[in-house]
Amino acid sequence: MAERKVRVRFAPSPTGPLHIGGVRTALYNYLFARQHNGDLVFRIEDTDSSRFVPGAEEYIIESFRWLGITFDEGVSFGGSHGPYRQSERRDIYKRYVKELLEKGKAYVAFDTPAELEEKRKEIHNFQYDASTRMGMRNSLAMPQEEVSRLMAAGTQYVVRFKVEPDEDVHVNDLIRGDVVINSSILDDKVLYKSADELPTYHLANIVDDHLMEITHVIRGEEWLPSAPLHVLLYRAFGWEGTMPQFAHLPLLLKPEGNGKLSKRDGDRLGFPVFPLEWHDPKTGESSSGYREAGYLPEAVVNFLALLGWNPGNDQELMSMDELVSLFNLSHCSKAGAKFDYKKGIWFNHEYILRKPDAEVAALFKPVLAGHGVDVAAYNDDYLTRVVGLVKGRVNFVKELWEQARFFFVAPESYAEKDVKKRWSEDTPRIMGELMDVLRGMTDFSSKHAEEVVIGWITEKGYHMGNVMNAFRLAVVGECKGPHMFDITELLGKEETLARIEKAVQAI
Repeated sequence: MAERKVRVRFAPSPTGPLHIGGVRTALYNYLFARQHNGDLVFRIEDTDSSRFVPGAEEYIIESFRWLGITFDEGVSFGGSHGPYRQSERRDIYKRYVKELLEKGKAYVAFDTPAELEEKRKEIHNFQYDASTRMGMRNSLAMPQEEVSRLMAAGTQYVVRFKVEPDEDVHVNDLIRGDVVINSSILDDKVLYKSADELPTYHLANIVDDHLMEITHVIRGEEWLPSAPLHVLLYRAFGWEGTMPQFAHLPLLLKPEGNGKLSKRDGDRLGFPVFPLEWHDPKTGESSSGYREAGYLPEAVVNFLALLGWNPGNDQELMSMDELVSLFNLSHCSKAGAKFDYKKGIWFNHEYILRKPDAEVAALFKPVLAGHGVDVAAYNDDYLTRVVGLVKGRVNFVKELWEQARFFFVAPESYAEKDVKKRWSEDTPRIMGELMDVLRGMTDFSSKHAEEVVIGWITEKGYHMGNVMNAFRLAVVGECKGPHMFDITELLGKEETLARIEKAVQAI
């Protein structure tokens, strides 16, 4: 038998913003597909219309566009296996519900929610299964005439899968190995509801995966309990030969490690749990996103890839291409991964360092404009050189302003602690001499200016630290920043002299 082309899918529900755990699942599917020259399908699971949130689908697509995770087919991407929205596949599912009923693998149940609630009160840990089904209102326990009468009358019903008891179901999981679950602990899951003529997750998933020729299902650990049912459904349809291989990814845990990561953890500790900012159309509540918080998409991808997977070596910084070539499901952990958000900040810092200065400068322009700087007054070369001097000091592009503002705005005030420590009664006189030295220079480049000024300080016998710190205080407004003569080279002679003069008068 010819080997099937690898096809994986990511199938979110449009019920709100995409959680960062979902992003990681999609990323692992993407890496797996690309490594095997396979396809990644984007499917929308919208069978639960009551939970639909306007704008969620567009938000999910925009998130992946920002992150650089591309799909080969699916909702908004086209393809030959559509439609890719489950709400548009009703007739397909009905056909397969009918097939299961005809094969005796499923049955119709008329129990009302009130009747089911009554049973739960009556029987501790009640489960609708082989041991209880004959005492319920369904087509297995009722006369055929009664069933036909109820159907003809339009009585609402569900279709349940008939799970045969006491059978060991094997799920061959690519991360967890052979998982064995006895069918007696499974209930007769609802597959279809007549009320909205839509299937439940379990049936829709199996039918879609089969018809879309999915070869591997890579999803979160929370879906592992449903895997045995999915195996039984594949068998019921006679599709064992095309059953996908399963891989259930470890949970993303709170930073402290105790329990599943939630939005509340992000709010509590000040980090996003969504890729993009989200504005809830129902509550009006806003939630922060990685993009708006200033993270680079490459940094987010690299950070997420290592939450529950390792490349088998000590490498931490990896481009998308490197992740594709190194990715291997056998290196996924079985245990949950702590969401170390501080490591995410470290990745962002590292990616800012790796990015060309000119690219970072382009990202810095909106930040400058936001602080009232006329960006058009500065050429790209100036901005690029400024960024090159300070980017090693920041974790986010927006922090460049605090490190570089003096390149765009002369100080209006001077740091009090630095004035107290670095400015004495002799300082104005010495600064006057320094201005004469600077005026006399024809070459104001960093290297030449440094040689001349250091030579003058040494010749005069002045205290090197005191003079240089006073010089910095006058030009920058405080005793911080990159190499002093790199600053003056960029500012130029006239601006440097004007700032020293202003400081002498102001302090």
